[in-house]
Amino acid sequence: MILGYARVSTKDQNLDLQIEALKKAGCEKIFQEKISGSTKERPELNKMLQHLREGDIIVVWKLDRLGRSIKNIIDLVLELNQKKVIIKGLTDGVDTSTSNGRLFLNVMASLAEYERELIRERTNAGLSSARARGRVGGRPKGLKAETVAKLKILRTLYKDTNKQPREIYQPLEITHASYYRYIKLLDKYSDKELEQMILKKRN
Repeated sequence: MILGYARVSTKDQNLDLQIEALKKAGCEKIFQEKISGSTKERPELNKMLQHLREGDIIVVWKLDRLGRSIKNIIDLVLELNQKKVIIKGLTDGVDTSTSNGRLFLNVMASLAEYERELIRERTNAGLSSARARGRVGGRPKGLKAETVAKLKILRTLYKDTNKQPREIYQPLEITHASYYRYIKLLDKYSDKELEQMILKKRN
């Protein structure tokens, strides 16, 4: 089945040019919406993606109609290709069913992998720097004064090896998950450092 997707960024813009071109391209069903490309949720695009079956063809006026960023477009096109869905861009000449289209996909895949590698390098560099400073995972943005008070009490209590975790966190009125999260904070920070993280009240 040939499906078309048309999108303009504002309600003042007109979809007629795109829709006419998609009809000429043989689209049997056209999904259309007026919504900014930067918007994460695009109901009509999501509806079209739910209709897709192996061997279907998606036609767009231009590839940028499909995504809110280059990365988003690359990820979506590669995902659709894995599902054996063909993508065609009318004005940018993209056709993933052709040899040039497959070359285009390989280039996109390489760019995606390159970006992932850059992210891994930045993440590892950040973690290494944090470890060198005696920190792992960064400092919390801020803590409530009540939380810091409980952390201080917890530091004393959890050193008592005769107590079970439940005997410690229940009187403090914190959950089982919070108990272990707090323990990690205590391993990283001193009481003085925790006090420096207390969120200041807004006037």
